[in-house]
Amino acid sequence: MMSGNSFAAHRSIAALLAAAVGLCAFVVAAGNVRAESWGVEQLMRNLGQVKAAKGKFVERKHLAILEAPLELSGTLVYTAPGRLEKHTLRPKPESLILDQDTLTIDSKTEGQRRTLVLQEYPVIWAFVESIRSTLAGDLQTLNRFYEVKLEGNEGRWRLLLKPSAPKMQSVVKEIRIGGSKDWISTIEILETEGDRSVMTVTRDTS
Repeated sequence: MMSGNSFAAHRSIAALLAAAVGLCAFVVAAGNVRAESWGVEQLMRNLGQVKAAKGKFVERKHLAILEAPLELSGTLVYTAPGRLEKHTLRPKPESLILDQDTLTIDSKTEGQRRTLVLQEYPVIWAFVESIRSTLAGDLQTLNRFYEVKLEGNEGRWRLLLKPSAPKMQSVVKEIRIGGSKDWISTIEILETEGDRSVMTVTRDTS
């Protein structure tokens, strides 16, 4: 059985994964994609072109213990090759910063900061490698961690990611990413215990 801290860390990294995938779509050029060549390989090549991005997010977590979804909102910042910042502003300020092999969780209201060395958490480490391979557009590495399936067409598509490793399967059942052309509109994480979260990401034009 996982400890409370480990499970919380798993949820944090899963949220970061969703954020990372969402931010990948910000700087993709639709004009460079021809309909006849579009597919998962082309989609991954486009995602790998991202060097930096900034956006705003709204995340709704549907938890079995709550009658109504928990809503969070804030900002996201991605810098290649492996730094991702998720700054939650509401309902309470909290920062999650993934930088290379370190994940830092900073709770402003509680005045607590936790730093995880990823090598000490194999499941979280596996999540991080999935983040990095997604940002890099490395489909070969992504296939090592997930069963990857693409549905639909360029105008309306959905990417399905199912963890292949048993330890990852114990945390996440599936990740569903829906979008149109070069834009990701929804990112849904389904947990094995029945909880799920849905994140929407919009460009920060400020």
